Amino acid sequence: MGRLSIDFFGETLDNPVIPASGCFGYGYEFAELYDINVLGTFSFKGTTREPRFGNSTPRIAETSSGMLNAVGLQNPGAEKVISEELPKLSKVFRKKVMANVSGFSVREYAETCEMLGREPQVGWLEVNVSCPNVHGGGMSFGTDCSQASEVVRAVKAVTKKPVIIKLSPNVTSITDIAKACEDAGADGVSLINTILGMRIDLRTRKPVLANTYGGLSGPAVFPVALRMVHQVSHAVRIPVIGMGGVSSAEDVLEMMMAGACAVEVGAANLVDPYICKEIIETLPNAMDRYGIESLRELQKEVK
Repeated sequence: MGRLSIDFFGETLDNPVIPASGCFGYGYEFAELYDINVLGTFSFKGTTREPRFGNSTPRIAETSSGMLNAVGLQNPGAEKVISEELPKLSKVFRKKVMANVSGFSVREYAETCEMLGREPQVGWLEVNVSCPNVHGGGMSFGTDCSQASEVVRAVKAVTKKPVIIKLSPNVTSITDIAKACEDAGADGVSLINTILGMRIDLRTRKPVLANTYGGLSGPAVFPVALRMVHQVSHAVRIPVIGMGGVSSAEDVLEMMMAGACAVEVGAANLVDPYICKEIIETLPNAMDRYGIESLRELQKEVK
């Protein structure tokens, strides 16, 4: 095993770098640029039971140190992902992939997870109860302990694949939500999703985004994400995947020192499509600078 390899829900990943959902499509687009098998794995675009067109435009806005998005879970639906997207992916990616699932009811979460969980290439289910850009679903399940628990129990009842709950930072206490998910049977949690924000066009005096609000991601959220990963990793016994503003090998090491078992990279992929490859390539030198022999050392030091 190499010095970058990590333990990940009973599997061994070559490294902890995982492109985050919504920032890497279904993978094969990036395979045109480089061999995506260098990745630990990746989380594919958030998928719902039925196709979704997403929110009205404009739905992307830049900020001084990040971006706002209100895409609204645009995706072709679970059946098309299974019949079209995964077969394309299997031609360029030989590893297991993480399926990101969203829903508008507990039943929909369960049905979509059951469908995707039957696919051999899907190794893990990342259940998104934290999307701030849709109405009547997503984040509404992730801001209430009882609703989050209900989703966890429903999904665990229909699949044997590891279930990872993606948590929202837009709550009073993210540790309470994390502990509720753990108590309900979640195998792990991932955090943070985007922070709710907005921009106003000074000329029109109206919100820039058609949705008014959107999710803030990018370097601006990194310190907040790091703090929340640290808090949650000390509050639960299940593995924590860290994300939020990660854009360098040093950021990965910080996340792992805060308690993350692996690290997702989101908005940085939209700025530099080679960023995950570059982070993996520069990790050994960064580890040398800080006296880290292997990343498993950091996993053992957690808590």
